[in-house]
Amino acid sequence: MKFDLLQMVEYGGCSAKISPKQLEEILKYLPLPMDPNILVDIDTHDDAGVYKVNDDLALVLTTDFFPPVCSDPYEFGQIAAANSISDVYAMGGDPVLALNIMMFPAAKLPIEAYADILRGGFDMATEAGVRIIGGHTIDDFPPKYGLAVVGYIHPDKIITNSGARPGDSLILTKPLGIGVILAGLRLGMSSVRDVTDAKCLMKLLNKSGAEVMKKYNIKGATDITGYGLAGHALKMARASKVSMVINMKKVPYIGDSYILIDEGCIPGASFRNLEYAETDIDFASDLDYNLKMLAFDAQTSGGLLFSAPTEKVSKILEDLKSAGLSDSNVIGHVTEPLEKCIYLNN
Repeated sequence: MKFDLLQMVEYGGCSAKISPKQLEEILKYLPLPMDPNILVDIDTHDDAGVYKVNDDLALVLTTDFFPPVCSDPYEFGQIAAANSISDVYAMGGDPVLALNIMMFPAAKLPIEAYADILRGGFDMATEAGVRIIGGHTIDDFPPKYGLAVVGYIHPDKIITNSGARPGDSLILTKPLGIGVILAGLRLGMSSVRDVTDAKCLMKLLNKSGAEVMKKYNIKGATDITGYGLAGHALKMARASKVSMVINMKKVPYIGDSYILIDEGCIPGASFRNLEYAETDIDFASDLDYNLKMLAFDAQTSGGLLFSAPTEKVSKILEDLKSAGLSDSNVIGHVTEPLEKCIYLNN
């Protein structure tokens, strides 16, 4: 008999992150080492750290873990691993090695469920070409799982969240709504179809999207996770010293997620994300409220958001769709810095 992990958690996936506002306060107390080989650190709140080994090789370093987002332990392992590896892809790197991070409540979770989580993580890592070579486990409730990941990248080919340039188009590779669908699942409001689609998207590696970015020499990107489209776009705009205009009617979303918001199914993480970002965002007077809240929906293992020269967009979209990212779309553009960092409109 399968063990239902959702019986053990209140918040799962990237919606369990502390608020971005709290994170920024905490990071003020974190000393930064001075080392010329550190190419990317927390200064711009990028997706991963990058350390130069030599003129031809740098290491991409990241870690991520969270409580369950679904009932099935094996699927949870797959999703958590895909999410952890995603930060390396967002930087344009090739993930290579990983360590398991596991919080396992030994008195409450059957050992078979523990094994299935690890097996799901191993299989997803294998799909990504990543070798898991160890890890660490503590007895803790509720269960949590993720990876610490190391990737390779050429020092001159790093994609960062500070690489967006005025005139670029903004491309999103996966639809939004994962947080809403998962909240609806707990409330018995989400359809089986939408839950299935959300889990498939979370298990879809950003590997193909990263390959397209590298092919077209993209410079600016991030992946969309716990702080939602608006939160991560804001961090990207700040780091790049630009503004971004996002047309929410161009943003793809999963199934009935818009309708679920209309019915009041809005996760708490959405309001935390809104509180953090709203002072730096201009909301169009006619902006649809449901689309506005979708912009702040916490994604788990979400898609890539990247800026691309407009003249390359048609070819990029063609390649993304050919690679299986059928929902990829241009959702806005980058401008010179304006009064606000982000402009959300219809």
